[in-house]
Amino acid sequence: MEESKLGNLESPFQRGAKVIQKFLKTLPSSPGVYRMIDADDQILYVGKAKNLKNRVTSYTKSNGQSSRILRMVSLTHAMEFVSTHTEVEALLLEANLIKKLKPRYNIILRDDKSFPYILITGDHEWPQITKHRGSRSRKGEYFGPFASAGAVNETLATFQRLFPLRSCTDSDFQSRTRPCLQYQIKRCSAPCVDRISHEDYDVVVAEARAFLSGKSHTIQQQLADKMQQASDNLDFEQAAVLRDRLKAMAHIQSKQTINLSNVDEVDVVAAHQEGGQTCVQIFFIRSGQNLGNRAHYPSHTKEATPADVISAFLSQFYDSRPAPKNIWVSHELEESSLLEEALSIAAEKKISISTPKRGEKKEMLDHAIFNAKGALSRKMAENASQKKHLQAVGELFEMPHPPKRIEVYDNSHISGTHQVGGMVVAGEEGFVKKAYRKFNIKNADLAPGDDYGMMREVLTRRFTRLQKEDPDKIGEGSGSREQWPDLVLIDGGQGQLSAALDVFKERQIKDVTLVGIAKGPDRNAGRERFFMEGKAPFSLPEKDPTLYFLQRLRDEVHHFAITTHRAKRSKAIGKSPLDEIPGIGGKRKKALLNRFGSAKGVEGAALADLEGVEGISSALAQSIFDFFHEER
Repeated sequence: MEESKLGNLESPFQRGAKVIQKFLKTLPSSPGVYRMIDADDQILYVGKAKNLKNRVTSYTKSNGQSSRILRMVSLTHAMEFVSTHTEVEALLLEANLIKKLKPRYNIILRDDKSFPYILITGDHEWPQITKHRGSRSRKGEYFGPFASAGAVNETLATFQRLFPLRSCTDSDFQSRTRPCLQYQIKRCSAPCVDRISHEDYDVVVAEARAFLSGKSHTIQQQLADKMQQASDNLDFEQAAVLRDRLKAMAHIQSKQTINLSNVDEVDVVAAHQEGGQTCVQIFFIRSGQNLGNRAHYPSHTKEATPADVISAFLSQFYDSRPAPKNIWVSHELEESSLLEEALSIAAEKKISISTPKRGEKKEMLDHAIFNAKGALSRKMAENASQKKHLQAVGELFEMPHPPKRIEVYDNSHISGTHQVGGMVVAGEEGFVKKAYRKFNIKNADLAPGDDYGMMREVLTRRFTRLQKEDPDKIGEGSGSREQWPDLVLIDGGQGQLSAALDVFKERQIKDVTLVGIAKGPDRNAGRERFFMEGKAPFSLPEKDPTLYFLQRLRDEVHHFAITTHRAKRSKAIGKSPLDEIPGIGGKRKKALLNRFGSAKGVEGAALADLEGVEGISSALAQSIFDFFHEER
């Protein structure tokens, strides 16, 4: 009897397949997007299909499926669908949802920062040249993208010696009465104080546009002719200025020109896969100039091929940024024509995706592949080193296994003002900066500078929320889920550790290792003391690699907390409690401060004294008094 029962038990895959089968009767045979959802309402996978019914039906059959698909179906408890008019529309929606929801079984582009551009503004009679990042809402001409802010800054610094356009804001431009330092070092022509005519300034703007549009050799010849003419006219000062501009141009060209003939704009995308990881290297080529490159490491399952990764990368990468006319890829893509159509619709121009097979285009692609290999090798070496450090930390603190996630906490304030807490996170791939958190201390009953009380508040808020959002500790960072740390480091000694232990006991947290790390005598780095419950404080040898690793964690949270505190303090400068009182404008605020010296003086003033201030009526005086003295 027992054997009969066991024989009738469903496998996890069969249970998932049954869930999927329930939707088949009502599914249309049209394009669309589907979402597979687990028992905790977390998105497992987002996919698109030319025929929804056929695609979803394929998940109900176990034959020929990869282990990834089998696991995905086994976890499926529900599905959601969106029908679209075309497969292209489905592809665009899929890319948008993957970026937003970050499903566990999709290939996900994790590094999705915006890229900087050089902007020559078009909304002012004297155009400004500046670095721009974000939505391209301001009127003007954008040149890029550049691979990094450093690449833009370096180019701009040299560029302004070549084309002395203003870089100041419009408000600074309007308020100037004499030339700034940029004019003195010959990086601006000072149009703000009429040191250059409109006509001559427009010529420089036109030259700058031409250079950024790829006509550098034409501009170079024009400058050389002007230099020769100035020299012939014995105007050696002007000839020297033009000579310096030519040198600056040569400097930019030596770093950016790659000599690709007949190429207006192209992104070169190459992938290299090794050890279950993939590096996607992208080079930005505009007007024959190399504007830099950046490596990306999309997360994916082991079954994903380089072509799969590139396809997912392209759809997500260009979802929020304009695509160039040409995209060269290192691997032939199965859905190349579909991607071309989707990107062309989004960019409102013809986009071509190809894999060059010969000539200088192939050489450029090989160069990108070589860079992808090198970047992945360095990444894997860094990860291996990080894992070695984590293993050593696990052994040092007698943990059951090496920590996969470490959270480090610190507080910052000055004499109890602008109190903030900071949390940084580190894992197998180094610091996880998107997981950093800052905490504005809210407890008004805390004594100024109560470090222990601040630590209690920060940890209570953090772990109360964590227990609410992921009580079973099964979150894997997808969607809105938080991850539980294996190790919590507190910047401080026995007092901070005791405060943290109190919180853990109140919240009944038992399987997270808690350690305090304090600097040694005279706050001497290298002589840190470590504090753990039930153990005597201990230190590590000064040159111990594990000590260096823990110092780096402690220094990172210290820097993050101080930076957060400074930002809060800077924001608060110039603000006053008086600004929050209805009916108090600039004039009345000035009258009150002239009479009582500060907002603190106003707070301590008697009602009769407030009524005696010019411009303050009895009713308004009562409002001011009540604001400071009533419980709000």
